Order: sequence, then structure tokens, then C-alpha cells
Amino acid sequence: MSEGCSGNCGSCASGGDCSHTKVAECMNKIKNKYFVLSGKGGVGKSSVAALLALSLARAGRRVGLLDVDFHGPSQPTLFGVTDARLEAGEAENSIAPLDAGGVKLVSIGLLLEDSDQAVIWRGPAKMGVLEQLLSVVEWGDLDDLVLDFPPGTGDEILSACQLIPGRKRAVVVTTPQEVSLADCRKCLDFCAKVGLDVAGVVENMSGFVCPACGARHDLFSQGGGEKLAAAHHLPLLAQLPLDPGFMRCCDEGRLAEGLAGSPAIADALKHVAADLAAK
Repeated sequence: MSEGCSGNCGSCASGGDCSHTKVAECMNKIKNKYFVLSGKGGVGKSSVAALLALSLARAGRRVGLLDVDFHGPSQPTLFGVTDARLEAGEAENSIAPLDAGGVKLVSIGLLLEDSDQAVIWRGPAKMGVLEQLLSVVEWGDLDDLVLDFPPGTGDEILSACQLIPGRKRAVVVTTPQEVSLADCRKCLDFCAKVGLDVAGVVENMSGFVCPACGARHDLFSQGGGEKLAAAHHLPLLAQLPLDPGFMRCCDEGRLAEGLAGSPAIADALKHVAADLAAK
């Protein structure tokens, strides 16, 4: 029996082909799995996940990005591939990930007929799809798989923690204000209870530097992510500023161009990628 199966499922008991075994076989080809989490929505978690994947790929690593936010998949928009659709892989009943600027991308948004279609699934349905994406996508041998989860500590992340074998680390995204920090503290408590290591904290929307006068304005309080990281003895991986030009590029599906036009964000993510790769 492969790692990743408890031996209690019906397939294993009957000597059949266990889906947990397929997940383990696929995931064991991937060295590192990064769970990008946030306790609260609207903090820019998906953009941080996309930036992290792109920065790791630019560092010469083999990278995949799995959009696990089934009800609000943002990765196709960020990478400008909302009209693309995933195709069958070389193996039977497999899916080939989309090449998005050197990142192997998979999202439920690339499987729906209409990108504006609502996904109305209960927990068991979502868990079944997650298990399928972890086992039938032809990820191949990767250095890193970045998983973009929905906000909170719900079914998706709990199931992923149970299904995915090997090294897993969380990157927790917050904004500086207390309303976000309060939910992130719950997120960190969740990680501690399920044994998920935390690589560090990213403080997003950390100040706005006026492009006209150069003055800095702390629109969403100040230093909250730094205090959160210090209180939990975690690294503060980055403090990413608000950049209207970058956000406009994200809305228009020009993530790589936006990164190139925002040196502060690009440099910060470059250091994060180097730090994670070194560890």
C-alpha cells in the first residue's frame, strides 16, 4: 500500500485500485507543495499564489499551480487564459496542464464550458474533484506545486492535507489590518492542529507609494503581518505594496507584464522564491 492511503477505503480492502494510491504516486513525483492560504477573502491570496509560482519558475524550477478555489477560480484571469480549456493527456483518462508562462496551470475555470458558470457543489463533490485533479493531471516531475486554496479552513484544505503525501508547507497571506489578522490567526491555529508546517507570512497591500510624489500612505493600517509573524515565531516572507499599475495588469491577464513593471513586488517575490527553494 502506498503512502497516502490509510487502508480503510473499500478499494484497498477488496484488493482493488485505490484512488488514494494514485494520488500518492502522482504527488510523490513533486518535491515541495506550497499551500497558499488566507483566513479572509479579498487579501490578494490568488495573486500571491500566481506570483509565487511564476517567480519560482523564473528561478529555473519546474513548477505547477493548482487552483483549488472551485467557487471563485482566479488563476485563468490572472494569466490571461480564460478562453483556454484543458485537454486530455497522453495517458488514458488523464488531463494535461496548461503551459502558462512556464507554469503548469490547472484550474476548474479551465474545465467549465462557460467561465461565468457558477459551481454549485457540496463538500463531497468538491473533495471528489480535488482527488481527481491530484491523481489524473499529468504534472510529471516537479520541484514545486503551488496550491491556491479558498479563504478559511474548510473542506478543501483539510482534504488536501490528508490526501497529499510528502513535504507540505503553508504560505499565509494577510493584509495589515486587524480584521484580516484575526482570521489569519485562526488559519495558523488550523495549521498547528493538522501538523502543516508554515513557511511564513506574506503581508499584502502593505502601503501605497504615490507614483506622482513618492509619498507612502498606509491605507490598511501598518505592520500587521510583521506583528503576526513575530507573535507566532514565523518568517515575514514579504511586504507587498499596493501598485495600481500591477493590479490593472492582473485584471487584464498580463501578470508577467505587471510583475516586470513593479520592481518592488518583483524583487520581494524573487527573494521569497529563493528563500523557499533554499529551505
